[in-house]
Amino acid sequence: MSDLDPIIHPAHRLRICALLAAATTVELAIVKEHSGLSASALSKQVAALVDAGYVEQQRSRTDSRRLWLSLTKDGRTAYRRHVVALRAIVADTDASI
Repeated sequence: MSDLDPIIHPAHRLRICALLAAATTVELAIVKEHSGLSASALSKQVAALVDAGYVEQQRSRTDSRRLWLSLTKDGRTAYRRHVVALRAIVADTDASI
């Protein structure tokens, strides 16, 4: 249980990390579409991940309105640990039922 990451644990941040873990970089518009969040809510969730050093942002060189997100090395490691911890919780629960 101690490997659950409090930064990643909120459902919207976990969803964002899962999407970014599945790809190298993802445009913010795609993340918004898959998250179902408003622009301002998504901005707050992404900012928390950026502040933690888990996500990095890069503006398009040709269109500054386009923003690309990717997991950092630390972010990818934290996400994997969090998923392992979640799976362990589920496995323990399944075994005890």
